[in-house]
Amino acid sequence: MIHTLYFGTYTKRLSQGIYQAKFDAENGKLSDCEIFSQTQNPTYLSWSDKESLLAVKQIGSRGGIASFDSEGREINHILAEGAPLCHLSFDKKRQLAYGANYHKGEISVYHVDSDGQLKLADCVKHEGKGPHPNQTTAHAHFVGLTPDNFLVTCDLGSDQVITYDVTDQTKLRMLNSYQAKAGAGPRHLIFHPHLNLAYVLCELNAQIEILSYHGKGQFDLIDTISTIPRDYKGFNATAAIRISSDNHFLYISNRGHNSIAAYKILADGHLELLQIENSKGDVPRDFTLSPNENHLIVAHQESDNISIFKRDPQSGMLNLMSNDFYIPECVCLLFK
Repeated sequence: MIHTLYFGTYTKRLSQGIYQAKFDAENGKLSDCEIFSQTQNPTYLSWSDKESLLAVKQIGSRGGIASFDSEGREINHILAEGAPLCHLSFDKKRQLAYGANYHKGEISVYHVDSDGQLKLADCVKHEGKGPHPNQTTAHAHFVGLTPDNFLVTCDLGSDQVITYDVTDQTKLRMLNSYQAKAGAGPRHLIFHPHLNLAYVLCELNAQIEILSYHGKGQFDLIDTISTIPRDYKGFNATAAIRISSDNHFLYISNRGHNSIAAYKILADGHLELLQIENSKGDVPRDFTLSPNENHLIVAHQESDNISIFKRDPQSGMLNLMSNDFYIPECVCLLFK
């Protein structure tokens, strides 16, 4: 079966914006790359349920969010002075989009109308800092939903996972915060689909914090596990985290070590390392599983190449198939 894969990029060197290509789920090959929409620094993408594509957007010194129709035409955008967002998610129940702004330390909420039009509903600013040189101020880096439908955010700068209630007036009201290990730098978070657990990928110390989740934004640490080999001493910054749909395997990407780490999810939710595989490129910023999950596709920000791994659904293990598909400055992958 042929699927369409979209690529979010930086546009600092060679990229022109959002790209699209065809992915053959049978043979694991990409083809027919073309520009979907010319736009500045669309570094993260998310679908709304109205067939509109949400993307980070920048125009000069102003940054924010934009929506595009199925043909790549911009519907509208909302920008403010300063850096653009770094992460997006869509809330189908409330018809809202959420955005995290790393440089400003802000969380934004947007109404998404039936025609894909965006309207700003609320914005809150995080405070705090940490001991790492990259933590001189708050750095909001992730927005998503908890299993009980609260907004959960990761703040890399303050080492916090902060949860909000979204009121009937579409305003954010803080519920709880979890304090990660000092200097850890929480970047992304993913919940186990059935167990009351969350996995927090920490960028600055290359660890995954496994948290028990008690509802209403209440977390407790139960374990940590490294994402890099014990003998590795060079620079590393983790990037993306994914769970297979059978809930048996978890994957993360390492920038610096330039690898994909694969883990088996045990019956109690703890993680057992399976392999740490060279990603065959420089700075694997994002990756995704194919729709049938027989392949894992990795985007490299600096070497401008896409690597495709064959994935064994039974063992979770990865084997390289190719690493020569060209997408410039790619930092986000999204299947339609």
